[in-house]
Amino acid sequence: MAVYTIDAKGKKLGRLATEIAVILQGKKSPFYEPRLEGDDRVVVNNVRGIVLSGRKASEKIYYRHAGQLGHLKKKKYEEVFQKNPAWVLRHAVNLMLPKNRLRARRIKKLTIK
Repeated sequence: MAVYTIDAKGKKLGRLATEIAVILQGKKSPFYEPRLEGDDRVVVNNVRGIVLSGRKASEKIYYRHAGQLGHLKKKKYEEVFQKNPAWVLRHAVNLMLPKNRLRARRIKKLTIK
């Protein structure tokens, strides 16, 4: 079991999320097996230092749906990041993990400070 500590200051959101997703799947371990969740853990520091390239900071939108017709909710990246930067990173990593029964157990091994 290895614990990876990553400093997010100045790193791009997508590149950081892919790096974390690979570690959480256990692909950096010599004992990698796709059917197992993996033993590696990730600790991310300075999550407020994450950057986006181009105009994504002002144009990126997160959508969610309330279920009723016409109830599509939108929030800009700037609003969400200002309120909870840890959620932005966790959401990006969660979408990059394989969509299977191991996903919830793998995302629990991510600690954001």
